[in-house]
Amino acid sequence: MERHNHYETVTEAINQLREKGFDIDFNLNENCIVCHVDQFTADDFEIVEVYRYEGNSDPGDEATVYGIESNTGLKGILVTGDPSSLDSVTLEILQKLGRHIGN
Repeated sequence: MERHNHYETVTEAINQLREKGFDIDFNLNENCIVCHVDQFTADDFEIVEVYRYEGNSDPGDEATVYGIESNTGLKGILVTGDPSSLDSVTLEILQKLGRHIGN
């Protein structure tokens, strides 16, 4: 997994990931990762790239952009906010997803 902080904005990181073929928008929902009507578990994915952004003065401005790939070849983007504002189920999914770190 590659960890990066070198893009100025979240938008720039997302645009660069899209250029690399991460073209699906993933979301977290209860106990799964969602893409349109499809639902996946964290075991179905690995993290390929991570970009972290911290707010200058407000933790609410924090964001993490994940480039993730499924075991079936789906590549997409998952964006999360400030970890302190995430519910326990979302945190559990992110921790589980973090165990599937790619090379």
